[in-house]
Amino acid sequence: MKGYIILLGLLLLIGCESKPKYEKITKVEDYDVFLNTKNTPTLDETLLQQRYWSNRLDKDTTGIGDIGQLANVYEQLFAETGNMQHLLAAETLYKKAIALSADNFRDGFERGLAKNYISQHRFKEANDLLQKSFEGPSQKRPTQLMLFDSAMELGDYDRAYEYLSALKDMSDYNYLIRLSKWSDHSGDLDSAIKYMEMAKDKAESHESKPLKIWSYSNLADFYGHAARIKESYAHYLKTLELQPDNSYVKRKIAWIVYAAEGNSKESHRILDSVMKNHQLPDYHLLKAELYAFEGNTAASKNAEEQFVNAVEAGQYGGMYNTYLIELYAEAAPKKALEIAEKEVANRNTPLIHSYLALAQLQNGQDAEALKTIENGVEGKTFEPVALYHSALVYKANGNSKKVKELKAELEEASFELGPVMTGKVKEL
Repeated sequence: MKGYIILLGLLLLIGCESKPKYEKITKVEDYDVFLNTKNTPTLDETLLQQRYWSNRLDKDTTGIGDIGQLANVYEQLFAETGNMQHLLAAETLYKKAIALSADNFRDGFERGLAKNYISQHRFKEANDLLQKSFEGPSQKRPTQLMLFDSAMELGDYDRAYEYLSALKDMSDYNYLIRLSKWSDHSGDLDSAIKYMEMAKDKAESHESKPLKIWSYSNLADFYGHAARIKESYAHYLKTLELQPDNSYVKRKIAWIVYAAEGNSKESHRILDSVMKNHQLPDYHLLKAELYAFEGNTAASKNAEEQFVNAVEAGQYGGMYNTYLIELYAEAAPKKALEIAEKEVANRNTPLIHSYLALAQLQNGQDAEALKTIENGVEGKTFEPVALYHSALVYKANGNSKKVKELKAELEEASFELGPVMTGKVKEL
């Protein structure tokens, strides 16, 4: 880190009187076998695929199909390792395939590149590429599905709904998962779960392992949002049975162990195993929260610094901007505001506006922060983080009624927020 001492609000310790009640959900024997860092079947298979397609390209560097296949393999490698170089390698290959392909075969590679851009949080570039592709010779439906994705990421919800309405097909897995996402965005979590369960049923009926993995893990996320923690945990385990080296799911189990059970020591153990094979920077932030929960301020600060160093060195672009805003808000508020303004220009969503309001608040711009919340956040999102930022702004502007309303709503999201943030909510 370059001279910044991080003072994240996470470091506010929870007194004994404010600690939540914990419930035993997990069993070590359920997931311990999956913590074997040498058990990496997905990564092993992907590396084999990398060698196979690379060898094909060595013989014929203009093989369009080979280029596309290798690009997809590199994206899988990014998912399985967190190494940003793989995602950037995939971007280069997709661009090469687009340049070499005939007009009527280009759209598949354009969708691949757009997906890559979305992974990098380059949402405008993704949307522009998809719009151009849609207007040319292309398979319209898969491109429209992705246009829904990019519109949601950009906060262009009216346009996203238009795409979704035009694509309605309750028998289509890809439609159902997007209908689920829209329902969640609209605050209808019950419907979001219902549609994801329908998608899961389709994945199972087709015996599609990739779709089952995706469906189980996403359904587990929704169950967690609904405080149905046992069901969430069960579906994470179902995912690991199919993909033992799924780092995302193991991280989620680490969160259950911490947030639902208060067992930070075991959560550390799970994360330590994940981090041996996977290197995304945000693992350090979860470690920082665990240390804060334990009262180890020095270790928490060190973990935050490790996060910042990893982001600065890893060519991640704007992928971690919201985390940086939160981190810099107190220690370097001008820097936080600079990042927040950039992020809003890239991603005009209510959640991002809440981060802008937080940065404005920490820069002494209480009135500006209130305008940001009223115009860009209030009534437009159900994200607990956005609601917490809103409560801080209302409190600074003397609106105790709003603070009380938001506090009550936030207290119902204690699992999502975690013990440390729940403690902060109690102090509102």
